[in-house]
Amino acid sequence: MYGSTAHNIYAQNNISVESPQKLIEMLYEGVLRFNAQAKKAIKDEDIEKKTYWLNRSIAIITELLASLDRTQGDVGIYLDGLYNYQIGLLAQVNITDDIEKLDEVSSVFRGLLEAWREETNVAE
Repeated sequence: MYGSTAHNIYAQNNISVESPQKLIEMLYEGVLRFNAQAKKAIKDEDIEKKTYWLNRSIAIITELLASLDRTQGDVGIYLDGLYNYQIGLLAQVNITDDIEKLDEVSSVFRGLLEAWREETNVAE
């Protein structure tokens, strides 16, 4: 129990010292990691784990939505719609176990992660 608490404190501190750019990258990576876990749970027919991992992905995407600056033009508005659509797909996956839809969400986030990395490397 103490080890888990210490790890959580470290993880929180680690995030608080990261740049906003690195934090977005970590969130995109988190969605990909949690979707992979959900896919495994679907294949294993483990409903509890599937729901847990899908909810984790949805929580990250919800946080990304909350942090959007929609006043910066079309990109914020586009991402708002895209993120909401991805949440809807994950909700459908939770009901139907449709791995193709889960793969679609992962594909979108791989693309976003790649684009984000390119953009932040150009900015540096």
